[in-house]
Amino acid sequence: MSKHGRILVAMSGGIDSSVAAVMLHEQGYEVVGMTMKTWDYASSGGTKKETGCCSLDSINDARNIAVELGFPHYILDIREEFGDYVINHFTGEYLEGRTPNPCVMCNTHIKWDALLRRADKLDCEFIATGHYANIREENSRFVISKGVDTWKDQSYVLWGVSQESLSRTKLPLGHLTKSTIREMAKERGFMDLVNKSESYEICFVPDNDYRGFLKRRVEGLEEQVRGGNFVDTSGKVLGKHEGYPFYTIGQRKGLGIALGYPAFVTEIRKETNEVVLGRDKDLERDGMWVGQLNLSKYASIPDTLETITKVRYKDQGTPAKIIQDGEKIRVDFHQPVSGIAPGQAAVFYEENDVVGGGWITKSFKQDATSGIYAAVVQ
Repeated sequence: MSKHGRILVAMSGGIDSSVAAVMLHEQGYEVVGMTMKTWDYASSGGTKKETGCCSLDSINDARNIAVELGFPHYILDIREEFGDYVINHFTGEYLEGRTPNPCVMCNTHIKWDALLRRADKLDCEFIATGHYANIREENSRFVISKGVDTWKDQSYVLWGVSQESLSRTKLPLGHLTKSTIREMAKERGFMDLVNKSESYEICFVPDNDYRGFLKRRVEGLEEQVRGGNFVDTSGKVLGKHEGYPFYTIGQRKGLGIALGYPAFVTEIRKETNEVVLGRDKDLERDGMWVGQLNLSKYASIPDTLETITKVRYKDQGTPAKIIQDGEKIRVDFHQPVSGIAPGQAAVFYEENDVVGGGWITKSFKQDATSGIYAAVVQ
């Protein structure tokens, strides 16, 4: 009998999830390894060699760890459900003029559910991943908090995981730093893991060419959207663009237009196929609406709550007051925030704790004199 019971560990073949499996094995858990095949890159039409968590090399790396330590390892093919949900959502968001976050979608709707279903079939009480974050139970709630390694902290991408799923999840790396993980791998002789490069790309767009992916995914897209107007913030036509789905809020490079000053995408107008360009100050907003909420620390938000709110993964966060209004939250930032993109995730923190999160639907500028919200600009 194992000391702590049976646990299913998601193993991507990288150093983080591999060391997580090793730690749990050494702690006395009966580990079962599982590598999820989410995407077959060869079918995407890309030109770059397949890399990352879906490659054959990564699957073999995960299996080798399991063989060396003597625990079972399985491959879980979730390409169909991944494609139906995550990739369709990714494509649809760009076609709506928004900027999607597929990693959060995958965690929230695919990976955790898929792992827990297989955990039940394999009689595993818990699941575990190599994310740098922590989970604790407090006031009958399961609360996500930041990992101690501030650079590697991944609590932002976990806001959507349900309370039920969190109750069965272990995150062994949350109290450790990346340098410690590398040392642990060295001490155990796993030099291939130490020397393995990390992938920061979207798994189904490993060449980072999301424009090319959309063109291959949506037949005739270029012809449908080409020739729209670049306009400035006053509506003046500046030139032609390749189509609104091929631009994102805050984009500066690859615009294909020279205005004599640094220009940024400040707004995307799907209905008129217009892309608004402005200066960096035109990206600033001090309010936004967030929908499709999932709350972690509290079952509901008090009347108002002071938070640090992040609008993207590597955002340091900005002080803000949040107010829940039914199924959405209004965020009043205490200082302007640049490049808020509808479609991205907003995550609310109290110190290191994740209060909850949701999807950004609109951003706006507040009327500083009256306190009334100005016209929605996205």
